[in-house]
Amino acid sequence: MDIIPKPVEAEADVGVADDVNPLLDYLGIRMGGWTPGRSVFQLSVEPRHLNRSGSIQGGVVATLLDAACGYAGLRGTAEREAGQAGTVMLSISYLARSSGGLLTATGTLTTAGRRLYFASGELTDESGRLIATAQGTFKRMERPTSPA
Repeated sequence: MDIIPKPVEAEADVGVADDVNPLLDYLGIRMGGWTPGRSVFQLSVEPRHLNRSGSIQGGVVATLLDAACGYAGLRGTAEREAGQAGTVMLSISYLARSSGGLLTATGTLTTAGRRLYFASGELTDESGRLIATAQGTFKRMERPTSPA
């Protein structure tokens, strides 16, 4: 019997139209919530996400955790408009294999300065089993201006 995973409800107006990320869209990664200091991303695993061993590719895991940690710091306070950041460092611990179902990456802001912020993340499967964890450092960047 197939169980269709239920996505996490959005926690806030996530502003997907304002914050398009072509890579996440291409991979099928969807935002599940975004509030100050926290973000959630989800992926329904498909065969294209698997490696030769039949488990999720490590790069997909890294992308999920990078997005979750990175976005967690973009709304560090309710007053701050969401900006952009670049990953300075991302450390991932791969703890268990996963080969299907719904994966959820949750990023949490650890601490933030004016230019750098630090975040941690967890990737779980639909049963709540911990698949991987991450810690990252991110640098705030100015939004590029559109050519006139």
